[in-house]
Amino acid sequence: MDNKALTEILAKRLNRKPEDIEKLLEAFIATVKNRCGDLDSVAIPGFGTFEAKKRLERVSINPATGKRMLIPPKVTLSFKPSALLKNKLR
Repeated sequence: MDNKALTEILAKRLNRKPEDIEKLLEAFIATVKNRCGDLDSVAIPGFGTFEAKKRLERVSINPATGKRMLIPPKVTLSFKPSALLKNKLR
């Protein structure tokens, strides 16, 4: 499902204009991005938790050349579904 299809489905279910739903989704994504950018988590009851994890700088070895490389630190985003969502999918 792409963004347009999701927007249309939500607009029908909520009896709203697709433009309003699009703004709502953009605001939600911006909020998750900002909170996770601060290494905070965003929990949505019944759905799951978005959590940012910081990976530290590390040294890795290229298996083809044997050359050592320094991999810079980075922030990754993970999603953990709630137990309720897991049970509904089973």
